[in-house]
Amino acid sequence: MSKCSLKEARRCLEQEQSYSHEVWSQLAEMGLLGTAIPTSYGGAGAGYLELCLVAEELGRVLAPVPSVSTIYLATELIKEVASSEQREKLLPEIANGSLIFAVAICDADSGKPAHFNQERGTLNGLKAPVEDALIADYAIVYAKSQAGGSLVLIDLQDTTVISTGSSSIDRTKPLGKLHFHETPGEPLGRLGGGTSALQRARDRAAILLAFEQLGAADRALEISIEYATQRKAFGRLIGSYQAIKHKLANVYVQNQLARVHAYFGAWAMQTGHADLRSAAGTARIAAINAFQFAAQEMLQVHGGIGFTWESDCQLFYRRAQHTALSLGAASSWRAQVVEKLRRD
Repeated sequence: MSKCSLKEARRCLEQEQSYSHEVWSQLAEMGLLGTAIPTSYGGAGAGYLELCLVAEELGRVLAPVPSVSTIYLATELIKEVASSEQREKLLPEIANGSLIFAVAICDADSGKPAHFNQERGTLNGLKAPVEDALIADYAIVYAKSQAGGSLVLIDLQDTTVISTGSSSIDRTKPLGKLHFHETPGEPLGRLGGGTSALQRARDRAAILLAFEQLGAADRALEISIEYATQRKAFGRLIGSYQAIKHKLANVYVQNQLARVHAYFGAWAMQTGHADLRSAAGTARIAAINAFQFAAQEMLQVHGGIGFTWESDCQLFYRRAQHTALSLGAASSWRAQVVEKLRRD
């Protein structure tokens, strides 16, 4: 990611851009958007291990791109459940950077849950919050139907879709609301099979996001070490003080613990192991803890300057809080791990 630095994330934040089109285009040119897409659909044909490496590098530079919604979730859902016609239409466009996806999972607390009428082929309801809703071309919506929970493909350019913004601590990862009123849609895969498909995709996305968080946590530690070995207080480098050493050492330990869980998750994902559910949960929890702790201690090591707009500490803190809630909070993943352990 030599062509993308923290300056790009700051530029998007200061100019209130939803994402960096330049970085997204460069990722497409390098073939990284299609890392795990088969070559028959215009992708690189690599595996999940390679995609984990890409995710980690995206995290190191806090890349302001729709990675979770488009690469980790939508691509995996399309690969697994879409019809051959849908795959031929959508996957090449994702690989070349032409399409951005939103995946609408959560029903807003409004009494208007999303419902797909399979006879009319229309969707009604409200989904919120939806990551990248305002920049996406298509949405994959989890909705109720006569057959059960289903995945529905929606063209967000349709005039019956109303997209509105929602506040977010990290403006480079925008949130929005999607209002549907008799919106034409087509089932993605079998009607009624959306629940299990979405669960498997979320598990894989959780591991990929864990690598992204891990990359960011490692970079936060590196920047903190660099600052501690340059900044002086009372005539001494602050890195020579035991309190600072302990902070940096504790961040390192948390990051290494998260790395172990992330690697186990990558192995389970690559091999399709039965422990994927618990591996995804533990990787997600460890990565949330590590990144949030690294961002918090980064602020403490930098002291007063770390709380200013000019400092990059805010970029890591914002992203840490945002990614802690992407794909569901830590509590839901803890519950998933406990449920899996009970069944075993």
